[in-house]
Amino acid sequence: MNLIEEFNEYRAKMNERILSEDNKVIKRFFNLDTNTYAEGELDVKTKEMIGLACSMVLRCDDCIKYHLGKSFEAGVGRKEVFEVFSIAMIIGGSIVIPHLRRAVEYWEELENQG
Repeated sequence: MNLIEEFNEYRAKMNERILSEDNKVIKRFFNLDTNTYAEGELDVKTKEMIGLACSMVLRCDDCIKYHLGKSFEAGVGRKEVFEVFSIAMIIGGSIVIPHLRRAVEYWEELENQG
């Protein structure tokens, strides 16, 4: 199983387990998150790139993988994603570099799979 399949399978399995608890607050938060990235005044592609930059600055590897996948699906290209990476590094500083390494590895998996 490759990085992408492993991440997506684990995420789906755990989200299902979490949501099966029928906790109203958790369900509402998940719904809010889903609706935030839906088409609106900003298109999905732009929203995913913003989500990616924020995730890198916050140093959340799972979030980075998720937004890389969604960015790829939304048509973000290699040059665009590297611009997002550069914005994240300027905002977050050198602490973002380890996450950048893993992000580039995951992006290349997406390119090779896509």
